[in-house]
Amino acid sequence: MKIRMITAFPSLFFILGAPTFLAAWTFDYWQAWVFLTVFSTATVIHGLILWKYAPDVLMRRMKAGPTAEKRPVQRIIMTGITVSFILFLVLCGLDHRFGWSRVPLVAVIFGNFLIALSFYVFTKVCLENTFASATIELAENQSVVSTGMYGVVRHPMYSGALLLMLGIPLALGSLWSALLIVVAVAILNWRIIDEEKFLLTHLNGYQEYCNKVKYRLIPGLY
Repeated sequence: MKIRMITAFPSLFFILGAPTFLAAWTFDYWQAWVFLTVFSTATVIHGLILWKYAPDVLMRRMKAGPTAEKRPVQRIIMTGITVSFILFLVLCGLDHRFGWSRVPLVAVIFGNFLIALSFYVFTKVCLENTFASATIELAENQSVVSTGMYGVVRHPMYSGALLLMLGIPLALGSLWSALLIVVAVAILNWRIIDEEKFLLTHLNGYQEYCNKVKYRLIPGLY
């Protein structure tokens, strides 16, 4: 686990940087360098905190992606989320290459702040909910968590994902790629609705929790 944490930073730099710089067809893309640094650093810090305080959660969170899902519908959803994320990076790179849009420095900084904030939310949620997993499943003896962020919205992890979606186009200096947010949010909402159907069927007390906490993703709105 320690080795995986150490190698996570350069690995993310390559995995996220490859589609971005290839689409931009240049390394002269300072917004991408800053984004990669912020995203990779936040990921490593998130992993190290969980490694120290919630190693079981970290192990479950590392089993992610379409192939990790047990149900076909979630494999489709996760494939859509993965493709959307890659398209985000590619479209941002193309935007930089062809100069389709210009984003002011303050917006780029704010975008990176949103990315860092999203990882803060991810970390806080994982520490509050020791049953947190990257796949739709129930852990042994799992119970409903209704404290902390879970007392505000039912899916705070996805609220953090929404912050990440909003932050990436700004951080990479691309307004055009923000159009993909509509698609990404639609897929995310599909995952939420399907997950709630699963939890209502299999997790005791979840219906009462839904009655208590009205909002799924955004306090006061949805």
